[in-house]
Amino acid sequence: MKVKKYIVKSMAEARASIQTELGKDAIILHSKEVETGGFLGFFTKKKLEVIAAVDSKEQEKPGVIKKSFDKPDFSHSEMEKAQHDQSVLTEELKMVKGLLKDLSEQNKFEVNLYPAPIERLSRKLQTHGVSQTIIQRVLKELMMEYAATLDQMPALSANGWELKLVNVLKEELRESSIGDVNFDKKFIQLIGPTGVGKTTTIAKLAAWASLKKQKKVAFITTDTYRIAAVEQLKTYAKILELPLEVVYTMEEMRQAKQKFEQYDLILIDSAGRNFTDRKYVSELSQIIDFKEDAHTYLVLSLTSKYEDMKQIIEQFSLIEINQVILTKKDETSSLGALLNIPIEEGLPLACVSHGQNVPDDWLIPSKEWLVSQIIRGNEHD
Repeated sequence: MKVKKYIVKSMAEARASIQTELGKDAIILHSKEVETGGFLGFFTKKKLEVIAAVDSKEQEKPGVIKKSFDKPDFSHSEMEKAQHDQSVLTEELKMVKGLLKDLSEQNKFEVNLYPAPIERLSRKLQTHGVSQTIIQRVLKELMMEYAATLDQMPALSANGWELKLVNVLKEELRESSIGDVNFDKKFIQLIGPTGVGKTTTIAKLAAWASLKKQKKVAFITTDTYRIAAVEQLKTYAKILELPLEVVYTMEEMRQAKQKFEQYDLILIDSAGRNFTDRKYVSELSQIIDFKEDAHTYLVLSLTSKYEDMKQIIEQFSLIEINQVILTKKDETSSLGALLNIPIEEGLPLACVSHGQNVPDDWLIPSKEWLVSQIIRGNEHD
């Protein structure tokens, strides 16, 4: 591989020089702004430093026969040639190590900072809204792989780098990152902000437990702030032929639980309200006893910004959250939270909802499925 550095005024000038000197098969490894000239730090000019590379294996044009009538040149021994090749490879490795150092120290992502195949994967992660902390760790792993494969021919294909990214992301997802819908506890509580789809989700869980697991299921709702939510749950309860109690106080909650004492599973739907209101969690705790033997799901919508999700998680930090349910996957193409929440927030995902149909349109994710959504796009299967 032949590597060359250019100091130019623009990327267009760099590309022209690279194509002229290295050919159309050359790739850009790295580019950054540098200051040149000046005196005592003044009057410097901003230019662009571009590092490009091409496979140094000679490509002869078909049909052209090289002829030479000069005496053979024996001025370079095989040992000198080997030393030259080693020097070139050492220089390439030095450049890649410099990129790795920049990657460890930088706080933002720059265009054309990485080799082309890795840059494409970086942009894909950013487009999906994967957190920069995760992206930085992943890119460091890929650059280390890149440094280790510099002297291998042929170079790794785009599909090969995609497979490496898949493996790195799967490593990031611990086994504890992936859960399952847990029906082991008698009480299942759904909490979360308004508008994320808690009522539809609780209906899906009830239908699954009742129809698929043959459990005796009942509903309790504390969402007395939205009449529409109560009516919606009453409709689901009627269709599924399951009993429903609406409660306003802790005492009414105690009475409802006593009424459903003979049931296998009691699903509790809570009011959403404004998650930024600090009083909300304390008011919720006055109706629902979160210290009892129950399983608590935090329901979040994938249509929300990740920064808002983090704020919601912080808001509910006083409550022990067992797992997260993500909804509305069918309404967004930005799926970074599928990785951000289990990796960065350390909260396992129980299931992902991708539609309004009850009891369908939801699935239990695997590590392979989560990664595939980021790599290959919004797929349900």
